[in-house]
Amino acid sequence: MFFRYIKKFTDLLNVVIVVKTNLKTHKSAHVVLFSSDLTLAWNKLVDYYALRFQIEFNFRDAKQFWGLDDFMSITELLAINAANLAFFMVNVARLLMQQSGFLGMSVIDLKAWFRAGRYVRETLKWLPEIPESISIDAIVNQVASLGRINLPDPAG
Repeated sequence: MFFRYIKKFTDLLNVVIVVKTNLKTHKSAHVVLFSSDLTLAWNKLVDYYALRFQIEFNFRDAKQFWGLDDFMSITELLAINAANLAFFMVNVARLLMQQSGFLGMSVIDLKAWFRAGRYVRETLKWLPEIPESISIDAIVNQVASLGRINLPDPAG
């Protein structure tokens, strides 16, 4: 780890140079990592760079599935709340998709399943009396399959 002045950048940068060598061909390549945090250890900087794709995926999911692109906020607090809610939902969706009942589902599948549950329950409220023999979960699964991308494995 070393600190270096860059002509076009007026502050010091924390620079880590990683040399990758192919043991068979003995060819080497250099990866240069930068940070403005001068207290950051070299191994943490390497770890943070390794997480960059996961961070990008989280932003993509927050924008694509949880409205980070669509919110219309005119105050800083509303913008912060909308962004936090979008990233919170990314985490909740990932946690649900890791649970056994939701394995193999995409975010779209997960949203379809919960939306179907809401629609079924709201529709059943219109009945004067809910029959005892009705299985709400079976109806929810049937309705959710209409909006799912990945169909569940019939073997279980």
